Amino acid sequence: STTATVTVVDTISPVAVAQNISVYLDATGNGTITAGDVDNGSADACGLDTLVISQYNFDCSHVGANNVTLTATDVNSNSSSETIIVTVIDTIKPVVLTQNTTIYLNGAGQASIVDGDINNVSTDACGIASTSLSEYNFDCSNTGANTVYLSVTDVNGNVDSASATVTVLDTISPVAKVHSITAYLDASGTVVVSPADVDNGSSDNCGFTLSLSQTTFDCTETGLNLKTFTITDASGNKDSKD
Repeated sequence: STTATVTVVDTISPVAVAQNISVYLDATGNGTITAGDVDNGSADACGLDTLVISQYNFDCSHVGANNVTLTATDVNSNSSSETIIVTVIDTIKPVVLTQNTTIYLNGAGQASIVDGDINNVSTDACGIASTSLSEYNFDCSNTGANTVYLSVTDVNGNVDSASATVTVLDTISPVAKVHSITAYLDASGTVVVSPADVDNGSSDNCGFTLSLSQTTFDCTETGLNLKTFTITDASGNKDSKD
């Protein structure tokens, strides 16, 4: 008898089996997968040594479909690969931060705001595409506190909103204009003068009311009478003329 050497060689590659998956980015704009997440039953007769993938980490720049390769290596260093699609998805809404603001009506009774007046550095991990407000223009009917909403849309279409208070103020005083009149006593010795009788085109950017310091006169007041004419707007601003 004699002895011979039989060298057993394994040249059969493993069967790499992978599956498509989706990965969702977190609030920081990052997502991670493992080889086990994409493995779908890879096998080898002699046993697998390692499973590795071509990419583990994803961020905002990878949103959408990404080709990733799974490589299976057996205990005898034979390997095979399969490429699948990893779909990266961003479903995290922007962080909307708002601030209250105060605006002042102009001479025409108008005022407006822009997004930046309400936006208080809203953020999103993947970036903000656009902002918008529920209301931009205000007039006399909006005097006081008004609730507006800031909507923020990120680059992947996620939207969120938050409210803020816009306080509209009218600080423009009305303009009183008067003219002198002659009032005639009636048969009872009295006469009534209304504020409108002495008004000469008083005006205000918003609505107003007129008043006169005295409206009823009698025989004791025959002659010249100096009285105060006052115009008051809806916000309490006043102007007077004697």
